[in-house]
Amino acid sequence: MRIFKRVILIVTVLFVALATTVFVLENRQSVAVNLFGWSAPELPLALPVVIALLLGMLIGPFLAWITSFRKKRSPSVRPA
Repeated sequence: MRIFKRVILIVTVLFVALATTVFVLENRQSVAVNLFGWSAPELPLALPVVIALLLGMLIGPFLAWITSFRKKRSPSVRPA
């Protein structure tokens, strides 16, 4: 069972890497990103999308951790 899980993990990682590579290669058009008056230089379309994905993957679990931490610290209300 342990070997099966490892094989599934390797196949999944390879699939994600392949999908990311295809996405980056297919989205090479240049775009300019403007955010609150700040203008970034023209970059390939895939770069801002991948950066947004990575930021979401970092911020999402962090916010979930903060939420669970607050729930553990708050006193639980017990019914009378």
